[in-house]
Amino acid sequence: MNVNVGDRLVMKKNHPCGGNTFKVLRAGMDFRIRCETCGRELMTPRVKLEKNIREIIPPDRS
Repeated sequence: MNVNVGDRLVMKKNHPCGGNTFKVLRAGMDFRIRCETCGRELMTPRVKLEKNIREIIPPDRS
């Protein structure tokens, strides 16, 4: 799965705050993502993240 820094991810499960969209801040073996609702940042392994992605929204290139 091709996930890049700056992409927005729509996840299958909601964050405890109620949001389900996250922005990718760092990509590699682990991902650092930020919840777009509450601003909380978390690190998660690539395998777990890729399993839970519903949609990848690339950044606007205007």
